[in-house]
Formats: sequence, structure tokens, C-alpha cells
Amino acid sequence: MTLHPQFIREIEESFDGYEAKQLLQAITDTEAITSIRVNTSKTALRPATSCTQVPWCAQGYYLPRHEQFTFDPLLHSGLYYVQDASSMIISHIVNKLVTRPVKYLDLCAAPGGKSTAVRAALPEGSLLVCNEVVPQRANILKENIIKWGNPDCIVASSDSSRWGQMTHFFDVVAADVPCSGEGMFRKDSTAVEQWTPELVEQCAERQRLIIDNVWDAITPGGLLIYSTCTFNRAENEAIIEYIIDRYGATPVPLDMPDKWGVSHGIDGQQWCYRFLPHRVKGEGLFVCVLQKPNEKRQSATPSATRRRQPATKVPQAAAQWLTGDYNYSLNGDTLTAIRATIATDADYVARCANVLLRGVELGSMKGRDIVPAQSLALTTAANRGAFARADVDYTTAIAYLRGDAITLGDVPRGTVLVEYQGAPLGFAKQVGNRANNLYPRQWRIRSTYAPTTPPCILCQQ
Repeated sequence: MTLHPQFIREIEESFDGYEAKQLLQAITDTEAITSIRVNTSKTALRPATSCTQVPWCAQGYYLPRHEQFTFDPLLHSGLYYVQDASSMIISHIVNKLVTRPVKYLDLCAAPGGKSTAVRAALPEGSLLVCNEVVPQRANILKENIIKWGNPDCIVASSDSSRWGQMTHFFDVVAADVPCSGEGMFRKDSTAVEQWTPELVEQCAERQRLIIDNVWDAITPGGLLIYSTCTFNRAENEAIIEYIIDRYGATPVPLDMPDKWGVSHGIDGQQWCYRFLPHRVKGEGLFVCVLQKPNEKRQSATPSATRRRQPATKVPQAAAQWLTGDYNYSLNGDTLTAIRATIATDADYVARCANVLLRGVELGSMKGRDIVPAQSLALTTAANRGAFARADVDYTTAIAYLRGDAITLGDVPRGTVLVEYQGAPLGFAKQVGNRANNLYPRQWRIRSTYAPTTPPCILCQQ
């Protein structure tokens, strides 16, 4: 790996001699470490005992090697998420600072690692809105949120300026802003090739604009969680100083035990935290939490816009598909459900932003029938007893995930929930001696290769 000379100079100027040498050596001479985070709302399984726990995330584990995750049906079922350990610090932050139900906006959320970690940590009754402005990345975000399975989420694709118009609506806004990506150099050779001093300057300008756009959306006394995956001061401490000077924000100290190896900010900012790959088992990350001044609160959602959507008549069968109290709505031919306690806020979000997913997609209306959606198969709110179920072996599971026609054996005609080791994968329609595959086309495994035995990533303890 050949690093840009100016990048090397900036590291040497920002850190003392020994620290700079160790950091540059870690970037160029060491391999990235693989880690996963288990979805405890879906499984009691854990990685093998040879795996060690991530210190700041109870659900996070380091693996001894990189695995063929694509060929593990349990990944596709949402039982775990492959995520860099440094990014899992968001779980610790939310657990420590969010103690009541909140409205939380993850502004730059794709591909969904931090969003799923946040959703697992938020108190019950919270609404999580995950946003990604780039359409292709927003679709990946939607897929990962659906796989994670929590029904109290919204996925949207809107510019940061749209969110700023929702005055004083969100209790917490997380901005994992687009950056120059220096902290990902070990994983991403393209980031190394694209790095220039001009890119750093462009990113810093964009970061200030994003914060300016979204600041009004935070409630008085609410929190901004700012993070990047880069090392330079211009995109990190300098942006924090800008927010403090411009908006009067107050830094929030975080509990980071010394044994974790997390460093403080450059120039002694004790409330900025840096994950450096020679000190922690993870990639480069910067994070700081800021509290908005407790100014006079404005109305976030005028009564005219907070009214609930008219009730949608739900087919009798679909009314039995979820457990709990939900409000239903029909958008085109797609029937969706959102938990009744957060429905009014969800309706307001849908009026203000381009929403791709609102709670649980139940299915598409076809005349008097409804074709169940993948979101219904994977949600933790599903009444799985509402469908016929077929638990398949590994070979059949991979064929299903490829989109092939499969044989399910002795199951009744109609919609069948396909499972692997008891974990739902999706739906199929049994017709005669075969089953039509209803797995989403854009999610399918494209590789023709598959191992003869499944990867053993999660297992019984």
C-alpha cells in the first residue's frame, strides 16, 4: 500500500513521533479484523467460544478469520450483521445516554450497521428513522433494516435540508457524515487511491453544510452524535469546534474505560474520541456527542400535519399476520403496518421525506388477494403461526437464496414460510410438487459457487 505523501505528513504533524509511526504501520502492514454483531431479538445463538467479545458492545464478537458470509443463510435471515468493531461504539453511546423512548434520526445511515446497532439499543417505544440520500445505497439500507426485523423503523432517502425543516422533532440525530475515509484504508484500496488534500477540504465543507441543514431538527436539549471514519483534524475536531462556536452546543463526556484503548481528540479535547487501529481491534473512527442548548421549544408538528392517516381496511387474513397493535395503510398496492403508538409521528415523517419503508411491508394487493412481502417474513413482529412453514436443509436454503425453484415436500398449497434451522428466509408458493420462489430478485446470491458445508459462525453454546 502506497500512501499519499501529504497524508503521511499530516499524520506526523497531528500525532507525536511514536504514535504516528505506530498508526502508519498499522495502516500499511496489518490486516483488518473481522467482527460481527448478533441480533439477540432473533436468536440465542452465539459465535464459537474461540471468538472474543468486543469490549464496548455486548453483542459484538471478533472472529478469528474472515468467513464466507454470503453462503450463510443465517446472515440472510438477519441473525447477525458483519460490522467493524469500532463502529459498534454507537451501541454503548445509546445505552448510556438514551434512557427513555425517543425519536432518533440516523442521517447518513447506509449500509445500515450503525442503524441496526442503534435499534437494538434504543428503549422500547422509540422511533428510528434511517436516511440515505443516494438512491442505490438507500435500497441497500432498506434491505438491511428489513433483515434486522425490528418493526419500529422508517427508511427514507432525502437530502439533509429536508430534515432540517422538521423543526425540533428529533431527540437524537446521528450524523456519520461522508468523509475522506482514511480510517478505512486497510479495507478499501480505492479510498487510498482517491485521497488528496483537496478531498479532505471538500469533505469538511460538506460536513459543515450537513450540520447546518439538520441542526433545526434537533429538539432543545437534544443530542447530535457526530462521527467519521477518518483521521485528519479538519473533518473531526475542527467540525466539532465549528458546531460549538456557531450553535452553542455543549460536548457530552462519554464513559470510555482506559482498558479499551480509545484515544482522546487531538489538542487535548477530552470529549472527542478516536479509535486508532494500532490501539484498538478495529478500523479508524472519530466520534463526539454534543447537546443542543435548551432553548425555547418551537412546535415541531402542527396539528394540521400531525393528524393520523385514515384507517385502511385490512384483509381478514392479513390482520392475523402481526402480533401487537398496528395501524395499516395502503400506498399504491402495497399494504404496510406501523405500531399504533408511533403511527402519528411516522405519518408526519412520511409527509416530510421520501419514505421507502414505513414499519412492516405486509404485501402487495392483487385483487382480493395479498402476496406477502419479504419484510413480513423477517420481522420480529410476525405471527409465524399464520403461515405453513417448511424447514429446509443447507443445499435447499442456498438454492432458495439464489432464486431457484425448490421442493418443499409435504406442505399444503399456497404461501409457505421457508426456514433454515428455524430462522425464516422468506416466502415461497407451493404449487403441486414444486414451490415458486418469492425471494426478492435484487437480494439473490449471484455466485454459482457454494461450499459443501455451511459456514459455522453462530452455534449452540
